[in-house]
Amino acid sequence: MKRVDYPPAIKSLVGELKRMPGIGPRSAERIALWMIQSRDSRPAEIARVIADTTQTIHSCPRCGFFATGTLCDFCADESRDPASLCVVEQPTDILPMERTGAFRGRYHALGGRLAPLDHIGPEDLRIDALIARVKSEAPTEVILALGADVEGEATANYIAGLLRELPVKITRLAQGLPAGGGLEHADELTLSRALSGRTAV
Repeated sequence: MKRVDYPPAIKSLVGELKRMPGIGPRSAERIALWMIQSRDSRPAEIARVIADTTQTIHSCPRCGFFATGTLCDFCADESRDPASLCVVEQPTDILPMERTGAFRGRYHALGGRLAPLDHIGPEDLRIDALIARVKSEAPTEVILALGADVEGEATANYIAGLLRELPVKITRLAQGLPAGGGLEHADELTLSRALSGRTAV
């Protein structure tokens, strides 16, 4: 007996949606059917916005955050304090830090963390760019705002070892962050307290 299934176009759409993080087969099917059947789905508009976003957004060459111009809004803001440089794992970690209102310095996103089991080494991260920034911008403090799990600690220790040769104070987020957790799971108050209670490395 021949198996009944959706037309190839729908199956193709479901297959593409399944590639997105957090979207399983059932969710992909529901989203695809909603796009086809709902009057408010506006699939052409969704496709246009996706295409426009991927064409206009790029990584800031200085800090790694999302930018549309030469630099992102943070790096282009001359009112920010150049004495403090906050190092985070991912560009998405910058916004939780910024929303605390407790930090007005500059940022640097590594693009990940050291993970030997996943074959991610120092050469895969923006560590060389960080060292170059510290040498050229000469901040008085580098804050290592990395996750409190094993990989985050290893990355922080590695970077601290490189920075100890330079005339800069190295600090690490302290109280407030749970062991084994990253910045994306911390609320604004927790991050604010962690910033206030940072300790020297």
